[in-house]
Amino acid sequence: MRVKTFRTMRTGGMLLLAGIVHLTFFHDPLRGQNSSAPIVVGRDVPTATPAFDVVSIKPNNTGSGNVSTRTSDGHFDASNVSLRMLILNVYDLKENQLTGLPHWAESDRFDIKAKISEPDSAVMKHLTREQRQGMLEVILLDHFQLKFHHELKTLPVYEMVLVKDGPKFKETAAAEMASETGVNGVRAGSISIHNTQLYATGVPLSDLAAQLSGQLHRIVIDKTGLNGKYNLSLAWTPDDTPPGQESTAPTLFTALQEQLGLRLQSTKADVKMFVVDSASLPGDN
Repeated sequence: MRVKTFRTMRTGGMLLLAGIVHLTFFHDPLRGQNSSAPIVVGRDVPTATPAFDVVSIKPNNTGSGNVSTRTSDGHFDASNVSLRMLILNVYDLKENQLTGLPHWAESDRFDIKAKISEPDSAVMKHLTREQRQGMLEVILLDHFQLKFHHELKTLPVYEMVLVKDGPKFKETAAAEMASETGVNGVRAGSISIHNTQLYATGVPLSDLAAQLSGQLHRIVIDKTGLNGKYNLSLAWTPDDTPPGQESTAPTLFTALQEQLGLRLQSTKADVKMFVVDSASLPGDN
């Protein structure tokens, strides 16, 4: 079971959702609308990605700032989510990649319950992240009538490079990769972020770049040239920490250099944009 609970915080003058996040790997965030790949887990396992049998979407008018999503075998439950949040999550987009949303896509919130009536545990166990996201994509296409296309746009980005003295982290050992608890309580292949602390065990630096993209609201591209899997530990203070809540931790940019031996340099690059052509409010169902 994976649980993600978010709260609103600020960094660099911008709002973002922060919480405890567990990620295994990333894929092309702008895949096609019918891209669910077949499952390959054995001769006796069906190769088609499962689909939710029942989907219920109800308005959430509580005005609460609490947002949560819960995924377990055959079930998906979301509370107080907006269409914008769903699109960003399903397509692994950064906020500056998403444009064309109707005004209600941010303000209107929804509670979503989706389930498979009789899930096959063997199939669900071997679903990739991309396949699980493909199941959620169907909710957007069918219930929100989402239509979109892609465009290239030149945007400011950060390139993540090594500082002169090289990296200040180590490649994950074989024993750590096989450990059930991993390092700092984070299993191999995962990143955990809680407020302004990040721990990772056995992840490529491209995963770190993706997490930094979310924190900075700007795409971060891994240009280190390092291709291994690493253990990472990072602690920082938001640029706009309120008076009286000062921390001894440095800013994110400084923390990257001092703690990991990495530097972010600003440049521009062509970015594939996700452009919403149309979307509709879901009816009561």
